[in-house]
Amino acid sequence: MTVHNAHKGGRPFVMSCSPRPGGNSDKAALLFAQGAGDIAVDFLRRYRVEPCVSCYRCKHDPKRACYLTDMDHSGRLFQEMLTAPYLFLSSPIYYYHVPAQLKAWIDRSQCHYLRKLDGDESMRALPRRKAYVSLLAGRKHGDKLFEGSLLTLKYFLDVFNFEMQEPLLFKGIDESGDLEADVSGSAQLIELGRAAAAEHAPAAIPVEERRG
Repeated sequence: MTVHNAHKGGRPFVMSCSPRPGGNSDKAALLFAQGAGDIAVDFLRRYRVEPCVSCYRCKHDPKRACYLTDMDHSGRLFQEMLTAPYLFLSSPIYYYHVPAQLKAWIDRSQCHYLRKLDGDESMRALPRRKAYVSLLAGRKHGDKLFEGSLLTLKYFLDVFNFEMQEPLLFKGIDESGDLEADVSGSAQLIELGRAAAAEHAPAAIPVEERRG
C-alpha cells in the first residue's frame, strides 16, 4: 500500500463516530467543521470495519499487513489519518466507553502500531499533529464517565503521531437536539474548529515576496 504522509498534503479529517444519524455526535462534528470553515464531515457508520480477530497475522507478516484490510474500508480510514494535518472525532458514550464500531476501528490499528515499533519509514515520517475530541454522554453524573474512552483514544491517536488536545466533554446530552439546545457547548465546538483551522492556515506571503 502506498502511504502519503501529512506533510505532503492532506485534508482535515472530521469524523462523527455515532451509529445514530442526525444525533448529537453528528451535530458536534458539524459545529466543529462550521468553525473550521465548513470543511467536510464524515460518518463512521458509512464504513464497514471488521473487528480484529486476534489472529496475529499482522505480527508475522513481513509488511505487518492485516488480511482484513481487503475485506472492509479500514484502509481508507487509516489513510485519512496518515495524511490529515489535524483531526476531530466526536462520539457518544455507551456503558462508559465508545461505541462498538469505533472500538473495532481502534483495535484494527494494531498493524500500524507494529509498523511504528518496527521503525517503518512511513510511520516515522509522520509529523506531530493535533487531534481534537468531543465525547457526549447521556448520563448527567459519573466522575469516571469519560476516563476509559479518553485513555483508549489517547493511545490510538498516538500510533499515528497525533497528540490529543483538551477534550470537550458533555454530560446529559442524550436526545437528538440536546447539543443544539446547549448554546454554550455549541459555541465551544465552533470556536474549537475556528482555532484549529487558524493554527493550521498557510502562512501569509509578505507583499515584497509576492512581487518578486
